[in-house]
Parts: sequence; structure tokens; C-alpha cells
Amino acid sequence: MTATLDRSANAGEQPSGTGKKPMLSGRRSMPVHVTVYLGVLVPLVALTAAVPFAWGWGLTWVDVGIFLAFYCVSGLGITVAFHRHFTHGSFKAKRWLRVVMAIAGSMAVQGPLITWVADHRRHHAFSDREGDPHSPWLFGTSPAAIAKGFWHAHLGWLFERDTSNVQRFAPDLVKDPALNRVDRLFGLWTLLSLVLPGVFGALLTWSLWGGVTAFFWAGLVRVCVLHHVTWSVNSICHMIGERPFTARDRSANFWPLAIFSFGESWHNLHHADPTSARHGVRRGQIDISARVIWLFEKFGWAYNVKWPSAQRLARLSTESH
Repeated sequence: MTATLDRSANAGEQPSGTGKKPMLSGRRSMPVHVTVYLGVLVPLVALTAAVPFAWGWGLTWVDVGIFLAFYCVSGLGITVAFHRHFTHGSFKAKRWLRVVMAIAGSMAVQGPLITWVADHRRHHAFSDREGDPHSPWLFGTSPAAIAKGFWHAHLGWLFERDTSNVQRFAPDLVKDPALNRVDRLFGLWTLLSLVLPGVFGALLTWSLWGGVTAFFWAGLVRVCVLHHVTWSVNSICHMIGERPFTARDRSANFWPLAIFSFGESWHNLHHADPTSARHGVRRGQIDISARVIWLFEKFGWAYNVKWPSAQRLARLSTESH
């Protein structure tokens, strides 16, 4: 790809008369757009302040424990729930678990459920082509274009006001009353995600300062770290890494992110076989999200899990082509 792609509002849309709903449904209102900026930048400022804040004071083992607990709940809410279950249907789940997973994913503060799913399904529909909301390859392959593409894929795309058409990309979720309620209450889940760590910190240390530090580390800093891990899958995992499976895009495996992303950085297999419940399929490829789905299945909470077969993996392998 040597030329800059057309990124106009109509890029990637089907010609009129095909029956396809438009790719975009309009633009964010200004209040929502400002909220997106705050949701991205405030945790980033907190992360920037973390080093001087923790230099000799302000960080305790209680903060670390609460950080890890909320990181796992909200992070797995994104990987297991928003991504593998709601976006790709890698497994079916009991009704109560679907609601719990939707709330857990919302607490990652990466946007409401239906919007998140619509954006990600659009990403797969146009992966690394015109219409992909966050491909790093939209501007060309010169050093300057690659740098611009990395910024766009990692963070810049969030500041664009065009919105994916949920009626086209997530009609199944739009029709679900319970999930619509979770979606509409995104502000509440965001508030709880930031406030509850402080509440637990205050109760566990029986001090106001314990609540303040827990709010900072397990609230603001945790959200920012999780943001950048997720965004790194969009950016880094479409730029560098191994590609052992055949995919129509530039998705790649980037092992350093495997633990922090709960297995999402085994991204090449995911794009080669999007509905697979397991992304890390080779020896040594730790996939915590797949193990959680396995546990759900063992408890009887999840069913019809789409585990990858050896035959399918062999067909997808680049070694067989």
C-alpha cells in the first residue's frame, strides 16, 4: 500500500441500491465528543503524574491489590465479553452472565457496549482497508505516514466525530432490551469503575488517604493502562510481529503484550479465524481469556464454544500455503 487511502465519510460504503445500511450514522454530539476527550485524557494525565506521585510515597500493597482486581475484571470484560462474546459470538452464555459481562466490559471505560461492538465489527469488515476506523496503514508506507498511522490507530481515531452505524454493525445488540439498558447506563458504570476502588481502599485501610491513593492507582491509572494495552492491539499488532496464519490484513502476534492483554495480542490467528474462542493456539501462547471461557463452559454458564480444531488451524497456517 503506497498511496494514501480515501478516508472520506463514504469510504467503504456499499453503492446505493445494494440494501446495505450506510457505514456511518452521523457525528457525535459535542457533549459526547467532549466526554470522549475527558475519558481519554484524564486517565493519561493521571498516568503521567504516577511516577512523581509514587516516588517514595503514595503507593501501597493495598493499592496494588485493588489495581489488579479491577484490572482483571474490567480487562476481561473487554476481552471475554465485549470482544469474543458480543462482537464475534465465540460462545453463547446464560442471560445473567451476558448482563454481568456487559457491565464488566463497560467498567473498562472504553465506550458503551453497542458502540464498542459496532466499531470493532466495522474494523473486521474493512480491516486495513478503506472504512477501517483504526488501521495504521491508512496514510501510506513512508516513515512519516507510518508514524501518522501509528498515532491514528493507537489513539487519534478516538477523537474523530464520525460514528459507526449500530443498525448496520450491531443490530442484534440494539434489539436486546437488557443490553440496551446496560449501554444507556454507561455513565454509571464509569462512575463506579472510578469510585469503587477508592471506597475499597478507604475501607481496607480505614483512612481517607487510603481511599485517595486507591482511587488514583486502581481507578485513574488502571483505566489508562488498560486503555493503552487495548489500543496497542489496534496499533502495534497491525504493524509488527509474527504472522503464522493466513489473514487478509496485516494482523500479527506480538508476544510482549500477551499477559497484559489477556491473550488478545495473539492477533494474527484472531483475524484469520475471528470467531475462535482461543487466540493463542500454539505451545507457550498464554491466553487467559480463553481459560476464563473454558471455566465458564465447565460451570455450565457458557455453551456452544467455538474452540479451534487442529484441522482448521492446519488449513489456516501459512506453512500450508
